[in-house]
Amino acid sequence: MNKQTNQFLLLAALFVVLMSLPWLVPHMGWTALVGLVPLLIMERLASASRKKHFWWWHYGTFVLWNAVTTWWIGEATVGGAIFAILANALQMSLVFGSFRWVKRRLGGVLPYVFLAAAWLAWEKYYLTMAEISWPWLVLGNAFAGTTGLVQWYSVLGHLGGSLWVWAANLSVFGLMVSLSDGRMARWTAAARISALSAPVLVIFGPMVWSACLSFEAEGEELAVRIGQPNFDPYQKFESMTQQQQDSVFLGLVGTVPQDRPVLVLAPETFTAGFLLDDIPANPSFRRYQDWLSRNPSATLLFGASAYELEVSYSAPSLLAYDRGPTGADGRHLWLTSRNSAVITDTSGRYQVFHKSKLVVGTELTPYPKVFVPLEKLLGGNLMGKCVGQKEISCLDMKLGARKVPVGTAVCYESVYGEYCTGYVRKGAQLLVVITNDAWWGDSPGYRQHFDMSRLRAIETRRYVARCGNTGISAVIDPEGRVLERTPWWEPAVLDGTVRLSSRESFFVRNGDVTGRVSVFVFVLLLLAALVSRRHK
Repeated sequence: MNKQTNQFLLLAALFVVLMSLPWLVPHMGWTALVGLVPLLIMERLASASRKKHFWWWHYGTFVLWNAVTTWWIGEATVGGAIFAILANALQMSLVFGSFRWVKRRLGGVLPYVFLAAAWLAWEKYYLTMAEISWPWLVLGNAFAGTTGLVQWYSVLGHLGGSLWVWAANLSVFGLMVSLSDGRMARWTAAARISALSAPVLVIFGPMVWSACLSFEAEGEELAVRIGQPNFDPYQKFESMTQQQQDSVFLGLVGTVPQDRPVLVLAPETFTAGFLLDDIPANPSFRRYQDWLSRNPSATLLFGASAYELEVSYSAPSLLAYDRGPTGADGRHLWLTSRNSAVITDTSGRYQVFHKSKLVVGTELTPYPKVFVPLEKLLGGNLMGKCVGQKEISCLDMKLGARKVPVGTAVCYESVYGEYCTGYVRKGAQLLVVITNDAWWGDSPGYRQHFDMSRLRAIETRRYVARCGNTGISAVIDPEGRVLERTPWWEPAVLDGTVRLSSRESFFVRNGDVTGRVSVFVFVLLLLAALVSRRHK
């Protein structure tokens, strides 16, 4: 190998290490503030030497980063892991490749401004519009385990964190370039001081801002009891019937205090075969009602693998399962699957919310007009066909004569920051996350997912009560601090106290300002590059 190849390998390895640490090691989010610098140096060296086929270098580097941080997807689906790693890295490389194209059209710092804006615009698209959406490595998530540095997410959200990562890396890289090419020696003393102080301000300024922010939780207290039944999802129905699982869970949570209202949580998809057309007749629902009659102070919120039935001549949607003809008239029985959250109390009333942000492949068939016919050609149901809820809504808990809206993020939904603010805009005074992270085994996946709930607490300034089938279940305060938590892969019951709040953070009121501005800057600079003469 020649000298440049060795340099590229070293820089790629340094990039992967620095950018992976925030997702793998607690309290290491700060390494992302310099983690992109090796990639920028590699690109500068490639441009200076006019290296051909450099695309393969930055694509390979992104593949390694994705693999090191999200390899655990393979614990659930090897094919899904390979697709997620290669496809996500490809999109990162397309963004980086567009920066290299703009660099040939525009001079000075504009291509680097374009790079940051294009990256954030892509993350914004991932978080809001894309049907095939995998925003796990949004750069702002680097601080999910280092929440003390990003209390200002209540203002700018986690895309503000992505902006911070790019601003810090570009300022450090700019200083290194100025030193290496000798330009700084020709500057005035004032200019040199400004150049040296800029990275310090960019890196440490947001840290100081975060330290200066404080949030005093106010509002009525509410007791929560979180049941962690710890069922292996791969053996769930082979080893136990639904009735046995219900009995284990209700025995686990036991008898709740009767002197105050208690919100009891069960995890995602806890109840299977939940027919939405006749909920009161469901055997599990009747068992829960029997338990509630003995615990009238409790309100139960649980996850359900639910479905709706419809008899018609044609499919109600491309995602409906055909269960065959119902008679000689040619009508068929169609089944629509849902991943739902249900809340009920001793009065027998109930509300249902259907998960909206669905996991591609296992729950969702994206672009059904394309993929459903393709599935039929291949002869089988290769992807999940859950149908999500279009309009976000809250589940209501009765407290005396009034109703308290509870925002319930089902599993994957807790990854989407601006989406979760929709619960608060609908009046949610508390956020609940119900999930089942056991599919990935004892890997970094469940820890990364847990930490993202801490970011949602900061962005919305809401308490978060989190219930996981095998953990981590927890109570998180509005500053992202974990007040109570359960161990991993153990049956457990957690008793905690949350506060109900009606206050709205800046991020809730105004949405993702950072993302919107980034899209505008990206479009503006792209147009400038398109009309510009080639830069020499």
